[in-house]
Formats: sequence, C-alpha cells, structure tokens
Amino acid sequence: MGFERVVPAHQGRGAENVLFGALLEDGDVVPNNTHFDTTRAHVANQGAEPVDCPLSVGLDPGSEHPFKGNMDVDRLRSVVDEAGAERVPAVLLTVTNNSMAGQPVSVENTREVAAFADEIDATFVVDACRFAENAAFVGSREDEFAGATVAEIAREQLSYADAVTMSGKKDALANVGGFVACRDEALFERCKERAILYEGFPTYGGLAGRDLEAMAVGLREAVERSYVTDRLEGVAALGRRLVAAGVPVYQPFGGHAVYLDAGEFLPHLDDGAFPGQALVCECYLEGAVRGVELGSFAFPGTDRPELVRLALPRRTYGSEHLEHAAETVAAVYDRRHAVPGMDVTSEPSTPELRHFSADLEPRKPLGAAD
Repeated sequence: MGFERVVPAHQGRGAENVLFGALLEDGDVVPNNTHFDTTRAHVANQGAEPVDCPLSVGLDPGSEHPFKGNMDVDRLRSVVDEAGAERVPAVLLTVTNNSMAGQPVSVENTREVAAFADEIDATFVVDACRFAENAAFVGSREDEFAGATVAEIAREQLSYADAVTMSGKKDALANVGGFVACRDEALFERCKERAILYEGFPTYGGLAGRDLEAMAVGLREAVERSYVTDRLEGVAALGRRLVAAGVPVYQPFGGHAVYLDAGEFLPHLDDGAFPGQALVCECYLEGAVRGVELGSFAFPGTDRPELVRLALPRRTYGSEHLEHAAETVAAVYDRRHAVPGMDVTSEPSTPELRHFSADLEPRKPLGAAD
C-alpha cells in the first residue's frame, strides 16, 4: 500500500479513533465524499463537524455515471471557504464510497482532492477499507489505467494520501483487525501514543500474531485479479437477479453490495416512517436475509437516499445463496404495499450511533399480506 509507518488496531473503528484523536479538535470541520457511520461518529466525538460532499449524481439511484462515489470538489471548496481553512485540519475520501452505495472513486478525483488538501495545508486521509475493489473499478472505467494491474492502480491511488485508515475485515480479507498508516513522523508518533491507550502496544494493536499475519496475506490476495473479478461479479449477479424481478436497486451496482432503493420500493412510506428499516425487517422475516438500512435512520439530518445494503461476505456465497436472497426480496416486493412504517421507541443520545442500538416498532404487524 506504500506506507512504512503503520499502527495496528483491533478493527477499522479503532483505527479511526486513533487517527482522529490525533488529528482533530473541538470546532474543526471535516469534509468527506460521504462519511460512513463510525467515521461520522468518531469525527463528532472529537467535537468536530462531519460534512458530506458527494456528487449530486450520486444521490440519484437511477443515474448513470462511472464514478458516482467521487468527491464534489466545488462543494469541498465551498465548505472550506465557509468554515475557514484554519478549521479544516483534514480532508477525507472513502474508497469505495460505502454510504453512496459502494460506488468507486476515480484516481483523477483522488488527485484533485489531494491537491486541494495540500493547498489548504490539510492532512489528506483515505478510508482505504475497499481499496482493491475500487482499483478494479478504476481499471475497467478510467482510460488511463486500462491494462494496469489492480495492485498498480491501488498503489497509485493511495500514493496521494498522507494517511489511511483500514478495516482488516474488508479488503484485507481478515476476521478482525485494522490499522492507521501515515507518512508524517510527528503524526505517526501521536498515533502510536493514542494507540497504546486504546488498542495496545504499537507492535500488535490488541491483535494476536496470527491475525496480523492474516491481514498481511489478505492484503496481497485482495489485489489478485482473479479474486477481485470474482468478487465484483458475485455482487453484479445478485443485482441482475433483482433487476430481473423488477426490484428497484441503486445502479451501477457497488463493489461489495447491492443497495435496494427503499424509497422507490416502499413509496407509500415517507422518510419519517423509515422505509429502509421497514424493508430490512421484512426481508429478514420473509427469508432470513439480513441487510442494513443506510438512509434517514442511520444518517439523521442528512439528505441521503433511502437505501438498504445487501452486502456479500467474501468467499462465502454461491449461486444458490444469491438466488435465495433475490427470491426473498422479490417476495417482499410483491406485497410491498402492505409493509408498515416504523416508529422509534428508544434511541441513544449520540445520533450518529442510533442505528446500532435504537429500538423501533412497526405501526402494524410485520410480515402481513394484502
């Protein structure tokens, strides 16, 4: 990945805690193409304000664009102009863009964001959890990289970052683990000190030796063309099955998941009835298919589309599993008009974390037919 200074952590959110605690202060503003849940929460936990700068086309589940995960650089500039560069110590870029339906980010966009971060003297941080999947998309969609290997593309894209956060459970193909990697020696030392408080000694980050070894092997395997091609094709196969059944999904398909368009799926439910949460519950009751809502409930106060993520475990599902998942969702779609909305009965005081621990109840019994 091109970094010599690495601080291991027990998982990705541990890495975020280490890095953001070393970078951010109360009153800071932190732009990102789109913050994911724990990223947003860790930024807010430091007293900083997370601000999303997605492309407008990314907010439209049916629009066509090869890199809907890109940062809107004009929006980024506006955010910094309004806040003042002195309040923006870091600029983040998430690849692929998990909250924006797993959409890829181009190398060209990465270069533009890195150049702007340098212009305002901000640390440019890449959330690299799915760097290999993103690189594979770049290879097929960005002309400059036609014929390049996944590893070559990944190394080029990450070369512009001052620091990265990584979850080993994504493109390191491990069961646990993560890390912060950075180029600046002073930042590295601050991260090591913070890691000792929260993760463990910087040589192991709270992990067993076998877990560190597994991440090292997984990082190499993730950039093998055969692996990542099979990975993306599995996601696309599920997406094609759902489209054939008439189910509204976000397109193009993402790298690690198919995202259902819950707003279109359940048009009789407004955002206040949390259509994504209702759809998640119905799919589980129908066929034990477990998804996650990534809309108005997970990200309160934002204008993100109402999405439900169907993420595929790596090296786990065969065609029969994909068929069952598609049939389950299609069955719910057939009785979609009977799906009730949801009400929140309790939630945590931290709004960025409410979809982890809040309680909801349906407005009428779930699993009912017309």
